[in-house]
Amino acid sequence: MADRNASIVSASGRRRSVAQEPVTSVLEGGDVLYDPDREWNADEEVLAALGYKPEFKREFTLWTTFCVSFAVLGLLPSFASTLYYGMGYAGTAGMTWGWLIAMIGIQSVAASMAELCSSMPTSGGLYYASAVLAPPGWGPLAAWITGWSNWMGQVTGAPSVNYGTSAMILAAASIQNPEYVPTNYQTFLLTVFIMIIHACMASMPTRWIARVNGVGSTFNIIALVIVIILIPAGTNRVAQGLPKFSPSSEVWGTIYKGTNYPDGVSVLMSFIGVIWTMSGYDSPFHLSEECSNANIASPRAIFLTSAVGGTFGWFLQLVVAYTVVDIHGVLSSDLGQPFAAYLVQVLPQRIVLAVLSLTIIASFAMGQGCMIAASRVTFAYARDDCFPFSSIWKRVNAHTHTPVNAVWFNTAIGCVLLLLIFGGPLAAGALFSIGAIAAFVAFTTPIFIRVFFVGNRFRPGPWNLGRMSIPIGAVASVFVALMVPVLCLPSVTGSYLSTSTTNWTCLVYGAPMSIIMIWWFLSARKWFHGPKVNVRRLMLGREDLENTIEGREVKGAENGSGSENGEGVLSGKDAGGGVRGAGLKGGGVWDA
Repeated sequence: MADRNASIVSASGRRRSVAQEPVTSVLEGGDVLYDPDREWNADEEVLAALGYKPEFKREFTLWTTFCVSFAVLGLLPSFASTLYYGMGYAGTAGMTWGWLIAMIGIQSVAASMAELCSSMPTSGGLYYASAVLAPPGWGPLAAWITGWSNWMGQVTGAPSVNYGTSAMILAAASIQNPEYVPTNYQTFLLTVFIMIIHACMASMPTRWIARVNGVGSTFNIIALVIVIILIPAGTNRVAQGLPKFSPSSEVWGTIYKGTNYPDGVSVLMSFIGVIWTMSGYDSPFHLSEECSNANIASPRAIFLTSAVGGTFGWFLQLVVAYTVVDIHGVLSSDLGQPFAAYLVQVLPQRIVLAVLSLTIIASFAMGQGCMIAASRVTFAYARDDCFPFSSIWKRVNAHTHTPVNAVWFNTAIGCVLLLLIFGGPLAAGALFSIGAIAAFVAFTTPIFIRVFFVGNRFRPGPWNLGRMSIPIGAVASVFVALMVPVLCLPSVTGSYLSTSTTNWTCLVYGAPMSIIMIWWFLSARKWFHGPKVNVRRLMLGREDLENTIEGREVKGAENGSGSENGEGVLSGKDAGGGVRGAGLKGGGVWDA
């Protein structure tokens, strides 16, 4: 019998024990990773220590991962698409000091997420982290809630971005021809067309996707800098008899009464624009299985995306806040797109069309990045049988080595969601608020568990926050706990509240999540047990070393639960009493 503490060394000289990898894993620390058909490299060993076999080519670097993430963030198009909320609820005050306050909470979330990513660099990301870190018996439920909420945020990303792109394209047509008024039907068809183009692009091989997103993100950055410079340089406010810039006392001190709530609540409600704009920094987490040196490069990309995006986003907010002429006119314009209406107020027509063109191209690149990130999330959850017909959605295309089926599954769901366009601007706006609330619930669930239930038993990866980990995680948790109910508030109250003025977020997010929870209690809790192992592994200290998890059902009750297809469900009991995360010192155990 092998010694329990014996070390199995790979051909590359690396130890094969999960305990030797810088990860917090669902596998017990004594498990030995093994596949007789291949030799692991460093990234593959880390992934295998998390229980997964490598299925993608690692052709993303820190830069290209950052490019996808920054493309999903899409500062310029995100700002243009959500200007109605940022400016409409609290005016320029919400856009200046309100943005700074919001960024404290958002950067805390990003930093805590990056730390989790370094410890658990897998496509499942947040869902996997919730399962591992949850208290005994709660892992599957935590993974269920996190996974579905994250998926809802991801699957609404591309439709909401492409809806904003379509609105800007049609607004540009209206500027060229004032007699043209876009219809909901035209907006819907154009958005669906863009969705199909993005689906085709997201189905390409990883190398091509990395190159395309590199170009798209570079353009996003260049376009953002050009617009930040062009608007103050080209504004025609002086020709309108106004000072070139509004006075700072007015910009920073005046709160536009866009809601029926006190000023402080109005400022908090304006955070929806900041939150939705800054919600793309989780993409490196989901791309970590395609990134080299993932447990360092991916968390760096998360942190940098949020920090760089927050800084440049604030500069853009300042430019608009200091130059806007009439906030009410921006919000009520017949153009149907507040950013286009703002540009018409402050710039000559040629410059307006130039800025809109830059924004539309950047928005197109952003939508494509959203499609890629969402497909990786869908693949990861289908790999663990979260969806009906998961066997279809988790297939990796043999030619492109990308989850093509997951791409088109998300595309179909997105096109159905776009039917909200026919319900009017507020109904379509639910796509944005769903993305904000669903993403933040998913982002913070594992962070909350990490801070309040795991504490020092968490095993950090090579990128970590050190002593500041718990305080920063606490700030992130409190911020999201405050913002979730605020994001559900309607802008008006009392007799002004009607079906056309209500906030549909509670219904459009709450109804599916309620159905998902009912599904859990009636059925899913009996068969869903969280992440599944699909990498071959041997057990140190076991006489029967041929018991594997991939390829056949596990033999022997002591080796964990076996599924019919031979995948190991990480909820069964082993000889040690449970499945433990490496470095959790007895914590993070859950049973079926």
